[in-house]
Amino acid sequence: MANYTIDSVEEAIGLLLLVARVPGLGVTELAQRSGNTKARAFRMLHTLEKSGLLFRDNDAPTYSLGYNALYLGVAAEGQISLARLAKNHLREVGIACNENVQIRIRDGHESVCIARWESTHHIRVQTELGNRRPLYVGASGKILLAFAPEEVREHVLNSERVSYTGSTLVSRQSLRQSVNRILRIGYTVSYGEMSVDAVAIAAPIFNANADVVAAISIAGPSSRITEEEVPKMIALVVKAAQELSAHLGYL
Repeated sequence: MANYTIDSVEEAIGLLLLVARVPGLGVTELAQRSGNTKARAFRMLHTLEKSGLLFRDNDAPTYSLGYNALYLGVAAEGQISLARLAKNHLREVGIACNENVQIRIRDGHESVCIARWESTHHIRVQTELGNRRPLYVGASGKILLAFAPEEVREHVLNSERVSYTGSTLVSRQSLRQSVNRILRIGYTVSYGEMSVDAVAIAAPIFNANADVVAAISIAGPSSRITEEEVPKMIALVVKAAQELSAHLGYL
């Protein structure tokens, strides 16, 4: 198979990404971390600086991203939507478990479904694109609540909550305990909180700033997602969340 990569370009891109992840390093440390000689690293850094992708602080001297890197970042943000990025992951998880898979984001004190993959089973948990629900209800909502800014969490915890089923967490203490557990273990499982006999498993999706921007979840009837099946579902959803986070630049 033909190799069309250009080694020097690949190394320069590696240096650029290294500076993006760890700004403020000098030539010597960047050379060591990238596995280049100091002279070769300097030439590549100088080239990237001339292109406006890097900026060198002459007082230090250290490197950080330049103005053209900002243009790239803005363009990338506009071109790569989370829903489009998640499409393949939703399908892979859906095929693996044949249950509904969805991505939800936070909008104020509600969660909103922005992407989904539907199970082929006749009996399945119904969720429409654009569907909204309070943050305290369901697995995805509680993930988004747990990682929301403190003022959002406190508003939801201190507001009146409506029961959708007998399992909805309307007690302030039970909801806070659930939030704390999510922050500790990094995922959650809900049983019948929005719909009776529905089970959902969700995990957070992080961006490059380590902010949670969405939650991915699997949902299905308890007759299929039994206690024995839950660990497998957790593994699927956590893996998908980690992969999506990595695509968004989360380390």
